[in-house]
Amino acid sequence: MNADFLAVLEFWEREKGINRDVLVGAVQEALLSAAKKAVGAARELRVEIDQKNGDIKAFAKLIVSDKVISKHDQISVFDARRIKPDAQVGDEIEKEVTPTGFGRIASQYAKQALMQKIRQAEKALIFTEFKDRVGDIVSGTVRRFERSDVILDLGKYEALLPNRERVPTEEYQVGERIRCYVKAVEEGPHGPEIILSRADPRFVIKLFQLEVSEINDGTIEIKGVAREPGFRTKMAVYSRDHKVDPVGACVGMRGQRVKNIVRELNNEKVDVIPWSSDVRTFVTNALSPAKLKGFEIDEARKRVKILVAEDQLSLAIGKRGQNARLTAKLTGWEVDIDAEVVVIKGFDEKVAEAVELLAAIPGVSREQADALVHAGLTRIEDLLAADESDLSSIPQIGEKAAEILKAAHAEAENRKIQLGGNDSAAAVA
Repeated sequence: MNADFLAVLEFWEREKGINRDVLVGAVQEALLSAAKKAVGAARELRVEIDQKNGDIKAFAKLIVSDKVISKHDQISVFDARRIKPDAQVGDEIEKEVTPTGFGRIASQYAKQALMQKIRQAEKALIFTEFKDRVGDIVSGTVRRFERSDVILDLGKYEALLPNRERVPTEEYQVGERIRCYVKAVEEGPHGPEIILSRADPRFVIKLFQLEVSEINDGTIEIKGVAREPGFRTKMAVYSRDHKVDPVGACVGMRGQRVKNIVRELNNEKVDVIPWSSDVRTFVTNALSPAKLKGFEIDEARKRVKILVAEDQLSLAIGKRGQNARLTAKLTGWEVDIDAEVVVIKGFDEKVAEAVELLAAIPGVSREQADALVHAGLTRIEDLLAADESDLSSIPQIGEKAAEILKAAHAEAENRKIQLGGNDSAAAVA
């Protein structure tokens, strides 16, 4: 047991970096329990391990008595003076009480205690080493599954990728190597746990920081990220240097930088958009390539209503409303998108509108305007291009043709309307 025990201590100290004194202390506690069962309820029992040769001994403090009533608590004067020549009644004497065959019992307890302490020590080391690594990206091997959670081997330690932090479109296999974001180091029911994530938006931010040097050195700032893991991410960027294009820097030459990140995200779509302090510009950038036609902004409620052409509505909203949802998350504004209502006028409405326009000319009555419109003369330009004979042939106009033409030319003069060289109505000057 002695040689094996020392070898085990050396192995765990080297492999796990756990201090030998910590391991020895754990074994001593276990051996004390073993000794109490083997020796009995001895007074102030303790176990000592020689770290040089691995010898294990049990000691108890006994009271020197003239008459020994309890051998677990008392020692005779004769036996006490064999240990300490000047021992007197009432003195405390420490005596070795290692039972015969204690090594076999001790080895069983030592093994159990050692494994338990190693697990506890590993947990303590996890907190010490990883408390400052929250926000980093680590690489690990899928070791096993616990329900829907994934346990990853990070080398010295194991980490937890909870189901809530998994990407719904990803499946993992035992032995597969994956990269994750260190989200937290939390106290679990069995000690500190390393909590990993692949669904957190900060995972995307960290990937861009590692890939894009301009972000890492502070030239480009990531202003916001909105993500639906496995499907799409929108990221707003801003450059502190007007000479540096923030979107171009993130995309990279021939899109290589963003391609590397998309590959790591298993082909999740990533939109990099320029940030703006103006909400109209920011929302327009976020909804690109959809073309927007109008805005209604409610500053108090941080709500923006957007009008788009009917053929742009599905593009602006996105598949299952994803584009609009991500835009709202990214900008922090509630976004409503509606199709612009295009009013198509009917024939009767157009006729009535033309009659009103001609009747507005001083000297032209509503009845005359109605007759002119039904004769095909719907605009003042049509009257300017017509001859008197054209108008006089209309029954309701007749001899009033000259007066109507005179009134039309007078109105045209007021409006600065002139005839073009090709006898067609010219534009308003």
